[in-house]
Amino acid sequence: MSDVARRAGVSTATVSRALRGMPGVSAETRERIAKIADELAYVVSPEASRLAGGATRRVAVVVPAISRWFYATMLAGIEAVLREADLDVLIYHVEGASDRERFFDRLPARRKVDAVILIALPVTDPQRRRLDLMGVTVVVAGGKIADYPNVQIDDEQAARQAAGHLIAVGHRRIGLITTSDSEDQVWTSEVLRKGGYEDALRRAGIPLSPELMVTVRWGLDGGARGMDQLLSLPNPPTAVFAHSDEVAMGALRTLRRASLAVPDRMSIVGIDDHPMADLNDLTTVHQSVEVQGAIAGQLVLDLVSGRTPRRMHVTVPTYLVVRGSTAAPAVSLTSQAPPAAEAAQAAGSKK
Repeated sequence: MSDVARRAGVSTATVSRALRGMPGVSAETRERIAKIADELAYVVSPEASRLAGGATRRVAVVVPAISRWFYATMLAGIEAVLREADLDVLIYHVEGASDRERFFDRLPARRKVDAVILIALPVTDPQRRRLDLMGVTVVVAGGKIADYPNVQIDDEQAARQAAGHLIAVGHRRIGLITTSDSEDQVWTSEVLRKGGYEDALRRAGIPLSPELMVTVRWGLDGGARGMDQLLSLPNPPTAVFAHSDEVAMGALRTLRRASLAVPDRMSIVGIDDHPMADLNDLTTVHQSVEVQGAIAGQLVLDLVSGRTPRRMHVTVPTYLVVRGSTAAPAVSLTSQAPPAAEAAQAAGSKK
């Protein structure tokens, strides 16, 4: 309100009367104040009196896909730390670009929290500016946005670990199943993991083959379709690196339906160490998701308490977990029956 009053050249009392529709303010002044308030994204908060009295002891957590294992596990780590400190958690589920746009458009009206935690979601520059208007602590969990305090893994290094393992056991024709957002949003992890795959191949002197890189919608069905595409190639890969374990498990489904034994006729590796990865005997790169959530929660506690965290930007290490889905290549798929194209067709017909 002080910002609005200063720009309008009036008192805060005049701003208050104008925005609440009270008499004593000319139409011209009221219109000018309303325009300035809109430019500054100022809203009259129903909890202003509480804010004036001190901290709200509440933290907003913004999550794009609460039903997915990664986000639910990250949220569990955050909530456990904040609950232990007697802070309440407000969850904002923003699935899809339109939900995110609507959330950030209304964001300044939500000045009823001490901090906001963003869990691995893309944020545009205008959305970040609106976030800054709140004037509260912002922490990013599972990624990096601008220079906000954050906790993440090195996605590029994780991809190098995954692809590097396939190279180390002897594969030279290695496919990639990466994912994309249906609404053309750029997710940093997708870019970095593809970059790590390409870097691992370059370091090993393996030429990059665009036909071996397929992009699908995230999820089990996406992984299955991605493997269909790779098996349909005249010369399919002998191994595949999938963007995540859930994508990899979809790819395994296609291989089972095509009667292609893993790892005898195809090796596959993912990233995450999802709880189902062990049950599927899937080689993967482990990341400690709940630990990342706990670190994000602790960052918030330190910052809202006026303490300087030991580290403002934390990278949690990843490591390879070798299981039964990877082995040295036995022989090219093209030299075995059934042919790859027929296998892919068979897989599709069984769905």
